[in-house]
Amino acid sequence: MTSENASAALKSPTEAGPDALTLDTIRAAAARIEGAVVKTPMMHSITLSEITGAEVWLKFENLQFTAAYKERGALNALLHLTEEQKKRGVIAASAGNHSQGLSYHGTRLGVPVTIVMPKTTPTVKVMQTESVGGNVVLEGETFDEAAAHARTLEKKLGLTFIHPFDDPLIAAGQGTVALEMLEVKPDLDCLVTPIGGGGLISGMATVAKSTNPDIEVVGVQAALFPSMFDKIKGESHDCGGDTLAEGIAVKKPGKFTSKVIAERVDDILLVGEPALEKAVSLLLQIEKTVVEGAGAAGLAAVLSNPERFKGKTIGLVLCGGNIDTRLLANVLLRDLARQGRLARLRVTLQDRPGALFKVMSLFDQHNVNIIEIYHQRIFTTLPAKGLITDIECEARDADQVERLVIALRAKNYVVEMVELN
Repeated sequence: MTSENASAALKSPTEAGPDALTLDTIRAAAARIEGAVVKTPMMHSITLSEITGAEVWLKFENLQFTAAYKERGALNALLHLTEEQKKRGVIAASAGNHSQGLSYHGTRLGVPVTIVMPKTTPTVKVMQTESVGGNVVLEGETFDEAAAHARTLEKKLGLTFIHPFDDPLIAAGQGTVALEMLEVKPDLDCLVTPIGGGGLISGMATVAKSTNPDIEVVGVQAALFPSMFDKIKGESHDCGGDTLAEGIAVKKPGKFTSKVIAERVDDILLVGEPALEKAVSLLLQIEKTVVEGAGAAGLAAVLSNPERFKGKTIGLVLCGGNIDTRLLANVLLRDLARQGRLARLRVTLQDRPGALFKVMSLFDQHNVNIIEIYHQRIFTTLPAKGLITDIECEARDADQVERLVIALRAKNYVVEMVELN
């Protein structure tokens, strides 16, 4: 791509057609960014293959310096800037991985980087972006308001706007992930890739279909944010909510990327929040790797659709690992609860001395460990002499808890299991 074409792509990338993204432009991006981003491992997961019934290969993009693949596209776009553009600097609207990738490589190249984030952005994300050299501007209550302000600053200060996904240069950089995957495992049957705005899957689908048209390319979106799913399939669903996969929680799909996806992606699947939580937990337990919700979306889709992927050799991109540690702790504990290793039993008791002791003796007999106990005397429909006791406990498995419940009911206790969604 010539510098004139590159400059035009940066100014109006959304107007480009699918032919602006080719195997050649992706190979050129790979050569351009080589040595400046991590060539992350691509490994076969024996255990996940046994669980899913497919041959699962994982691409560990969570091992990039900023813990996400976004560095690739950001660096490719930065390296297309003219000297004047580099001097003036670049700007983006992002509260996620794009902001860190752009800030890190912009600082490394001596290009001033301004990132506009909503005022509601968690402090940790602001600090992470500033720690790698970005100048953060907080504006607006929503991402759309932040993006509008970024466009205002772009014109006012003469900066170059670098879109997080809707740009052929960004998509070309992201497509280098697929080049590396097929270099290690050229006989992949299927690539299962998260979709937010569509930059990653646009680049990966271009590589796959140009290399081997028989490779199936499947996109994955969180069910709460099915924006690209709706656009491509002509459907209409509610879009919004608190998803674990905030990295792909995009309400407006890219104009350029949607053209590429319509032409080169075979299918898009939706995954629910429990599946995303399970995938994050499995990757930590089995692969000993920390992955954010968006990064686990591919595995969540395979786990949710076992018959669709059974027997296939699948490449999954663990596209990011930036997850809040407290949130990760909650995900792991919730997964233990779904497995039955953690449980909350709601037991109705008479409010008299020794009542709780008798219940505790049954827990002891069944070797179930008590973690916490909560009493409720006031906000209940029971008589004044009654109380509700919630007991959080830990067991080997769900069967052990079930045996305890049976024993409690045999002693005429009213027992309910408090379920997760």
